[in-house]
Amino acid sequence: MLALNFSDFLLETGTDEAGRGCLAGPVTAAAVILPIDFENKILNDSKQLSEKVREKLKPIIEEQAISFAVTHLEPLVIDEINILNASIKAMQESILKLNPKPEYIIVDGNRFKPVLDIPHSCIVKGDAKFMSIAAASVLAKTYRDEYMNRIHEEFPMYNWKQNKGYPTQEHREAIRKYGVTKYHRMSFRLLPEQLKLEI
Repeated sequence: MLALNFSDFLLETGTDEAGRGCLAGPVTAAAVILPIDFENKILNDSKQLSEKVREKLKPIIEEQAISFAVTHLEPLVIDEINILNASIKAMQESILKLNPKPEYIIVDGNRFKPVLDIPHSCIVKGDAKFMSIAAASVLAKTYRDEYMNRIHEEFPMYNWKQNKGYPTQEHREAIRKYGVTKYHRMSFRLLPEQLKLEI
């Protein structure tokens, strides 16, 4: 069973991101403030849940949250500031969109940079420990998947609907065959055998 709050503050937000290890598409982060009486038996780290369960949880989280926000950061930004900084920036931007402003932030993982003057704690595997981080992980994942399904229509040969931009064998084969798109992260090693791609 996940814990509700880490701090003693009522307005505590959890934040998490999705798509960090992908070769294409945005890194997407979400931040969620849950009410203190929030209860949900199925909510867990999004990686532990099936797509069907995540889709079921998304409207529940959105309806019951005090506030939530989602941010996509595009490959150009990722290439410019690197994936770690882009992940942190996406989480920070999501937090800044919350209304009311949170009094405390709990972050999934071990790296973060302060936002405004709000105190924060980094929690390794936080998405499997705290409800607000788990809720943020579900929103980040479902919103990112929707985004990948949309751009799949534009470039169906990469099968992003299926692989969501992750480095599957099929995705790498398509890069080898068709080259790269505006959605690919050029700073990533897109193909194992070469560091530079002919563009």
